[in-house]
Amino acid sequence: MCDYAVVWRPPARLFERQHRLKALFSLGAGVDGLLAMPSLPREVPLVRMEDCGMAAQMIEYALYIALRRFRRFPEYRQAQAQLRWAPQPLRLRSEFRIGVLGLGVLGGAVARTLADFGFSVAGWSRSARSVPGVHCEHGPGGLDAVLARSRLLLVFLPLTDATRGLLDRVRLARLPAGAVLANLSRGEVLDEVALLEALDAGSLAEAHLDVFAQEPLPPDHPFWRHPRVRMTPHVAALTPHAVACRQVADKIRQLEAGAPVGGVVDRARGY
Repeated sequence: MCDYAVVWRPPARLFERQHRLKALFSLGAGVDGLLAMPSLPREVPLVRMEDCGMAAQMIEYALYIALRRFRRFPEYRQAQAQLRWAPQPLRLRSEFRIGVLGLGVLGGAVARTLADFGFSVAGWSRSARSVPGVHCEHGPGGLDAVLARSRLLLVFLPLTDATRGLLDRVRLARLPAGAVLANLSRGEVLDEVALLEALDAGSLAEAHLDVFAQEPLPPDHPFWRHPRVRMTPHVAALTPHAVACRQVADKIRQLEAGAPVGGVVDRARGY
């Protein structure tokens, strides 16, 4: 019998054999998989990782996408393939509008960094938040406003009943023509069929996808060979083991001392 469990995709029967758990620790920022387990003990606090260096990795990934589009590197690559010498006109960072969906630990850090870098950044969250340098919206009307202005949309939403399929055909159509979407959160937040339709129609210029509804992605999935899709295998932010171990150990010490800890999941919200 254990007092604490540190898990990532545990076997379903694990919790049926553990009856004295004081807390559960998830090795990832997302906890939707754990919350979906029927055997997960409801009376035991579930604690997720808080950053652990993942925010810095997400910032790197988002900056790569933003700079690639802002400096028009895809156009230059196409011009090279066509043997064309085609300089593009200068544009200002403040003219390149970026939207960030989800302003938690990771999304908030990315939004703040992009704003500090000089981009025009708007962020959306379910409830009201404030991020320095970022125009923040919330609620259904706020989501539409952020979508309508975003030449680049970065998605950092947790997977909950409210966010599953949130980016469907209707909402993708609210993005400006030629926008770019990057999903770095959970695959099920995005309607993959609707995304493919938007890419094929040319209403979206490109999609950067690190997460998928099914992982690993099946070999016959159209994302693999789509000319407008850029894929990575769920590596946008990996959990550094040594840092995670120290964080879990520190939180266990706090719990044993009767002190509150951060990162406790609100099961009603799903994060």
